[in-house]
Amino acid sequence: MPKNKNIFDVFYINDEFFIYPIISKIKNKEEYKRLFSNFISLSVLQAANYILPLITLPYLVRVLGPEKYGLVSFAQAFIGYFMIITDYGFNLSATREISINRDNREKVSEIFSSVMTIKAGLLILSFILISIIIFSFGKFSRDWPIYYLTFGMVLGQVLFPAWFFQGMERMKYITVLNITAKLIFTIAIFVFIHSVNDFLYVPLLNTLGYLIAGILSLLLIFRDFDINFKSPSLADIKYHLKEGWNIFLSTIAVSLYTTSNTFILGLFTNNTIVGYYSGAEKLINALISLIAPINQTVYPYIANLINKSIKEGLSFARKLLIIMSSLFFIISLTCFFFAGDIVKIVLGEQYLYSVIILKIFSILPLLIVLSNVFGFHTMITMGYGKDFSKIFVKAGILSIVLAFIVIPFFKQNGAALLRVFIEVMIVYYMIAFHNKKNTLKFILS
Repeated sequence: MPKNKNIFDVFYINDEFFIYPIISKIKNKEEYKRLFSNFISLSVLQAANYILPLITLPYLVRVLGPEKYGLVSFAQAFIGYFMIITDYGFNLSATREISINRDNREKVSEIFSSVMTIKAGLLILSFILISIIIFSFGKFSRDWPIYYLTFGMVLGQVLFPAWFFQGMERMKYITVLNITAKLIFTIAIFVFIHSVNDFLYVPLLNTLGYLIAGILSLLLIFRDFDINFKSPSLADIKYHLKEGWNIFLSTIAVSLYTTSNTFILGLFTNNTIVGYYSGAEKLINALISLIAPINQTVYPYIANLINKSIKEGLSFARKLLIIMSSLFFIISLTCFFFAGDIVKIVLGEQYLYSVIILKIFSILPLLIVLSNVFGFHTMITMGYGKDFSKIFVKAGILSIVLAFIVIPFFKQNGAALLRVFIEVMIVYYMIAFHNKKNTLKFILS
């Protein structure tokens, strides 16, 4: 199909209709068939990630109330730091390595063995750190069971190598395992949690879901992918630590303005206020999660495309930017105007303080789309991982400094405004970087 010089040009890639390669050529192009299959698998997963929490969230927030729900959320925010430590950026760096070497079984086994060994070491370090913190501060020692139960999610995440399946572009495994675990968790919530006194079952059931998915994933990897675990060399460990370092720094920086807002809010206020903030955050995160299947599907595809031709990769990124930003602009706008109705229906009358927070958060889905396209879809795949991490480190440091100034005075609303401000700054710095490297024109024009 020839490219027409009009507004519909945005829907063409290399003289072909944007949707056409993914659907029309599915019968005779293996790469598009795999891409489309991965997208469907991840879409099903994200649908489950979106629907299942929306089933349990209204029940949990009403049964537990703002105070205990806030405590559970605070514990998850705290444990989130250790999940970041054990991930160590492998969700991108190891995915890229597996994607590039997926036809070399010996190399894939080496990558898998090295990454899992590093993650096991980081898990042990994390357990030592959390124990020191819990028994050194009264705020944590008073509720120590909830922190240890929540920490079980870290173990489950270490056991579940989603990065491996993404790199192999076999997202159906991720879909089946995650949905199975989440279904068990969803059913168990209604079976075991009936009053505010049952709040400890929430992290316990979450942990069991993570562990089941992790154990099953390892069994499938050794059965279906001919992977042999072997003791990695020191050189291999150093290599993968170096590869994941910049992404690890950027991930930590991201947590400084996402997870840390909840954590710092809990330090300066109380569990009830954290409950209002976390309720609105859960709702907006459900919308943001809709971006994930597209991101996870196209990331290894763009990585391979840019490896062959930067111009073609950025051209694909441009089409992705236009379509996703248009879609999520509508979603953000809808969230803003119907925030009150959404909170009343999902969270209930106890959470009316969450309405203004959700309105502030409503622009986040659009901002996340922009940072994804201008960030890890293009900067990382083009080899600018260090510059990518610098942006997030700067944003994270700025967020922490401002958080200790803003949150004590403006509490939950200040935390929400700060989150949005930092996301805007990130997008600005990414666009400025592409402009400096003369790659912005390939993405925007």
